[in-house]
Amino acid sequence: MSTSYSLREIASRLGGDVLGVDDIHISRVASLANAQAGQISFLTDSKYRSVLATTKASAVILTPENRDITSLPRIVTDNPYAYFAKVSDLLNPQPQYEAGVNQAASIAPSATVPASCTIMAHAVIGANVVLGERVVVHPGCVIGEGVEVGADSVLHANVTLYHHCVIGERCSIFSGSVIGGDGFGYAPDNGRWVKIPQVGRVVIENDVDIGANTTIDRGAIDDTIIHEGCKIDNLVQIGHNCRIGANSVIAGCVGIAGSAVLGNHCRIGGAAMILGHLEIADGVTVSPGSMITRSLTKTDTYTALMPFQSHDEWLRTAAGIRRLGELAERVKQLEKQLSSLQAPDAQHDK
Repeated sequence: MSTSYSLREIASRLGGDVLGVDDIHISRVASLANAQAGQISFLTDSKYRSVLATTKASAVILTPENRDITSLPRIVTDNPYAYFAKVSDLLNPQPQYEAGVNQAASIAPSATVPASCTIMAHAVIGANVVLGERVVVHPGCVIGEGVEVGADSVLHANVTLYHHCVIGERCSIFSGSVIGGDGFGYAPDNGRWVKIPQVGRVVIENDVDIGANTTIDRGAIDDTIIHEGCKIDNLVQIGHNCRIGANSVIAGCVGIAGSAVLGNHCRIGGAAMILGHLEIADGVTVSPGSMITRSLTKTDTYTALMPFQSHDEWLRTAAGIRRLGELAERVKQLEKQLSSLQAPDAQHDK
C-alpha cells in the first residue's frame, strides 16, 4: 500500500524548493495526462506544456526555468525525472520481508545463511554457499555450490545462480534469470564440435539490477564481469568473458556476444546487437535495433538502422543497396570520361 506525504515533507526528505501551497498531501505519482487529485507529475519536455495546462494533478515537479509556467503547487529541482522516481520510491516503499527459512526450502549443511535472511519455499541452496545479511531468496531459486551473495540482495522467483558465481550487495535479480550458465564455446575438430569447458565465473558487483529472463554466461577462462550500478532489462543475453562498465544501462532483447567490453555509462537501446571481441568506449549510446560490428573508440551516439517501409518498397531499397558498389564504379568511369572531355577545352582556353 502507498503512503502519503505533504509537499513540504517531500521536499524536506528529497530536497528541492516548494512554490505555492506546501501542505497538499500526495499519495501517488502519475503522468500529466492521467493524474488526478492527490497525485503528482513532472515536466521536462516543453512539448507537453499544453498537457500541463489541463492536468488534474495536485502538484508538479519542474525545472528552475519552468518554475513560473503554472500556478499549481510545485517542487522545483534541476532533474525532475530523477526527482519523480525518488518521490515514487518514497510513496511506494519496498515490501518488508520476515526473516527465516521456510520448511520447504533445501539448504546444504555447509551453506552460510545468516538469521536475518529470508529463504522462501522450494529454494535450493547448495554446498558452501555464503549469503550476506538480509538476503532474500524467493520461491524456486537455485543457488549452486560456492556462490556468494552480498548483503541486502534480492533473488526473485526461479532465479538460477550457477556454481561459484559472485553477486554483490543490494542487487536485484528478477524472475527467471540465469547467471553463470556455460558460455557458447566449441572448437571444430574433424567436422565435429568439441565443447570448450567454461571454467570462469560471473562476477556481479554492487547495486546491479538484472531483469526477468536475462542470461549472463560464465567466462570460458576469465570471469564475465558486470560492474557496479549497471541496470539490465529483461531478455538480455550477455556472452562469456564480457565486461560491462559501471553504471551502464542495457534495454530489453539486447544481445552482446562473447568477450565484448563496454565502457562506463554506456546506454544500449532495445534489440541492439554487439558482436564479440569489440570494445565500446565510455559514454557511448547505441540506438535501438542497431548492429555494432566494429569497436567504438569515441563517445557518441551510434545508429545502424533503416526506416521501416512496405515490403515491396523494402525489396526495391535492398536491391538498390546491393548495386551501390556497381553504381560507385560507374560514377568513377563517368568522372574520368568527363575529365577527358574537359581537357581539350582547357588547352583551347590557353
